[in-house]
Amino acid sequence: MPVAVTAEHIAEAETLIRPHIRRTPVMRVDMQDFGAEPCQVDLKLEQLQHSGSFKVRGAFTNLLGREVQAEGVVAASGGNHGAAVAYAAHKLGVPAHIFVPSVASKAKIDLIRSYGAELVIGGDRYADALAASEKYVAQTGAMAVHAFDQKETLAGQGTLGKEIEEDLPHITTLLVAVGGGGLIGGIASWMRGRVKIVAVESDGAPTLYDAFKAGRPVDAPAGGIAADSLAPRQVGQLMFPVAQAFIEPPVLVTDEDILNAQKALWSGARLVTEPGGAAAFAAVLSGKYRPQPGERVCVLVCGSNTTAVDFG
Repeated sequence: MPVAVTAEHIAEAETLIRPHIRRTPVMRVDMQDFGAEPCQVDLKLEQLQHSGSFKVRGAFTNLLGREVQAEGVVAASGGNHGAAVAYAAHKLGVPAHIFVPSVASKAKIDLIRSYGAELVIGGDRYADALAASEKYVAQTGAMAVHAFDQKETLAGQGTLGKEIEEDLPHITTLLVAVGGGGLIGGIASWMRGRVKIVAVESDGAPTLYDAFKAGRPVDAPAGGIAADSLAPRQVGQLMFPVAQAFIEPPVLVTDEDILNAQKALWSGARLVTEPGGAAAFAAVLSGKYRPQPGERVCVLVCGSNTTAVDFG
């Protein structure tokens, strides 16, 4: 099966970006501590990454692996990708213009601006911000860094799969939240069936779920509590063949499931997560995904950019 990125691409990306990213920790928890049925689960705490999400992996892979002109870089983002590109650009001394939709959270907008990037509100959803960013690229010649549907981005996010497999060689199952699919696509490109990868999506933005039903990426709704991180118009074209080969059909969780997961991670482990960052954990907490006896599960906690720290 032809793939957009290979294990060699991902290993090369990891060597390139390792000086600039954190090797985030793992925490083993018992689900009964969160009010669920007893079950040992490993949490990969990628929300502790620079800029508050996994996105810096793809951002640094782009900025270090491609030739950046004096006009700098441009990104369209629901928030986390923009923050990551702004962070990487700041560290490397590159100008950055970030386009976000109106649904982007204040926490993410403030974070992007804190890194010195120029920020533009471009429409009501990610697709609108992307269109505005593409117009800016055409006018200026700046380098576009796509949030998920780009080889360098997939390779960078795939380094997280490499890291998880090295740190947790015993796991049989990995749960990953899906928006555009760059994260899960990169991870699946690395693992290539060695670990069962379960996609988790908000039922308000079922991009991969609808693509699986249609047999191709299609437009999906873009609502729900996690719309600023899990609601592009479509899942990526580059990751979809990888998803068909190596990713389980998506588990859908509700806004209530996600909010309960945020609260549980805070009250049970003092972990701060944004809605998208807690979505994969919500699948286990809600029982929408039930680990089987002997299954060794890792849940990827992928983002923490929120102003809501005390969930009550």
